[in-house]
Amino acid sequence: MKLELITHRPNSTVNSKPILFVHGMWHGAWCWEEHFLPYFAQHGYESHALSLRGHGNSEGPKSLRWVRMADYVSDVEQIVQQLGSEPILVGHSMGGMVVQKYLENHNPPAAVLLAPAPAGGVLPTVFRIMLRRPWAFFKTNITRNMYHIVETPELAREAFFSADMPDEQLLPYFRKLQNDSYRAFLDMLIFNLPKTKQITTPILVLGAENDTIFSVRQNQSTARAYSTQAEMIPDIAHDIMLEANWQKVANRILTWLKDGEQ
Repeated sequence: MKLELITHRPNSTVNSKPILFVHGMWHGAWCWEEHFLPYFAQHGYESHALSLRGHGNSEGPKSLRWVRMADYVSDVEQIVQQLGSEPILVGHSMGGMVVQKYLENHNPPAAVLLAPAPAGGVLPTVFRIMLRRPWAFFKTNITRNMYHIVETPELAREAFFSADMPDEQLLPYFRKLQNDSYRAFLDMLIFNLPKTKQITTPILVLGAENDTIFSVRQNQSTARAYSTQAEMIPDIAHDIMLEANWQKVANRILTWLKDGEQ
């Protein structure tokens, strides 16, 4: 399957290990290109972002409804094989779950989970959305169409962005959002959660303090599953790679990689 891969290479390679960024639900590789890809390349990392099947400019089925989490993991495996060596993995939101599932059978140098889908499942998130947006929740589950959760700029802002993000910045991001897999949502709910005891890769968990999707408690729970502690970034919402304070997140990752010599 032909998968979109956006790559930024440093002028002079400082770090031998590349980084592969994995996007979350409703997104594509585009969400990394504005800030993270060029920034990490400037800091000496060959930086790659893939679009999972059916996202961005990747090939995929006409409908993503029944695409499994395992299918998304296969996409990461395909790209890693294409790169020729195990990269450092950075996964955001659903991409964080994809990375966790990948780590069950692979041992890359390191992994970073950004506002990740929790290792214990997304049930608390489902309850919050159901209470906050009952009509969107109802439409999503009746039609099995995940786009209803983010189908207006208001819903997209509530889910992903800070309240003070200017409309002229938010609207181009909103227009790039797309439908996603209902089956992958079910997998994250209960049917295909990560086998955390199989995972030995060094992991950094970074959460967003103003995240309306995954709470501080959920991030802390995920970190505990990997015998570490979640770090919460202040004044930032769920889409931390596109928020005004994105550089705080990027710098924390760079520091962690340097300190651990990953």
